[in-house]
Amino acid sequence: MSEQEHEQAERSVGEFTFAAPVSAEPPAPLPYPVPEPDEVWELPNGFAHIFYGEGSRGITRPVIMCDGFNLGKSDLKLLYAGLDRDFPFLTELRRRGRDVILLGLNERSASVLDNAEAAMAAIMQSSAQQLGDAPLTVGGFSMGGLITRYALAKMEELRSNHRTSLYFSYDTPHRGAVVPIGLQAFSHFIPVPNDFARQMNSPAARQMLWRHYDPDTGQAGIAPERTQLLEELARIGSWPSIPLKLALANGRGDGTGLPLPPGETALKVERIYPGTTFYTQAQGKDVIVAELKRRFPPAEKTIKTSDFPELDGAPGGTLRSYGILADKLKKGGAEVELRHESVCFVPSVSAVAIRDIDQQKSLYTNIEDLSPDESEVDEFICSSATTAHTAITRELSEWLLDRLPD
Repeated sequence: MSEQEHEQAERSVGEFTFAAPVSAEPPAPLPYPVPEPDEVWELPNGFAHIFYGEGSRGITRPVIMCDGFNLGKSDLKLLYAGLDRDFPFLTELRRRGRDVILLGLNERSASVLDNAEAAMAAIMQSSAQQLGDAPLTVGGFSMGGLITRYALAKMEELRSNHRTSLYFSYDTPHRGAVVPIGLQAFSHFIPVPNDFARQMNSPAARQMLWRHYDPDTGQAGIAPERTQLLEELARIGSWPSIPLKLALANGRGDGTGLPLPPGETALKVERIYPGTTFYTQAQGKDVIVAELKRRFPPAEKTIKTSDFPELDGAPGGTLRSYGILADKLKKGGAEVELRHESVCFVPSVSAVAIRDIDQQKSLYTNIEDLSPDESEVDEFICSSATTAHTAITRELSEWLLDRLPD
């Protein structure tokens, strides 16, 4: 590889984003057959595809489901496939006479507060078109659960009748999500503007992430946007009070995390960004989580954290955080040593809103030993085995299906 080719490869590394499995491009080459929607709605900051339940010619028993976090516009065909491919969740909903309303966002990395406008509009449109008076079910996947949580609470504050009897969140980061600080920093170490950096520094990322790497200061902390979101949630009551509130977690609830020791090399790179190394998060002061090196233009940077718990190996829904980057680096011609492909993205205690994730003891809490009343939701379930963030499993899907209102 010539120096020019090497420089070009280095600059192209950031053309990817982190996507949850439910809305990511599937690994299989064959497309999943997605039906054409019965209706398409254009909404403020979003849009919706409507699929009637079996035997219905209109909206009778609506289930509104909001897309989650990524960069750019929602792809609802991809979302439908992700929600139906591994376990036929949408097929089963429709078989039971439920109308599937998939809520897409014009910009998935926009503020939760802005995207809640799309959710509120979808709720009002559903009620306006509905045949009969069956209550609504409203929820979302990953950040979509935060968007719909805020939308319902906001409508109650405005005394707007949302007619929703059940709210659900599916692996939603109610207490924060985690992207390793070293990876966040690397997105800004790439010497050209790139999609990964735009995603990591977007309004939604700054609101959702438990700790955010600020490219201007080089420090990791609570982003002002996250503080503002939490304050706004608190102002309107934090949660909707009328519907039954359910939470589902892709992580385990028995305190068992990933087999991922803290302080180990997770990913080491040669040829492109030679010598760049990422380490799994460990506890302590001034802990090195990444050593970043590049040739064009030459630069080196050591990324450290202080007073972080062992986040990467925590119980929770996982994301191929290091695996996604390794794939892109290899495609560009790099040699990589990938030791830990996936890390925790949404800790279980965050997904079921029962503990903060600031402290090691809280992060690794055995949720099964706690009183369910300690959670901010009415009912919750944790996966019996660690699964990928937003993975649609039989266990979680059937639990939710069994709790839908009559």
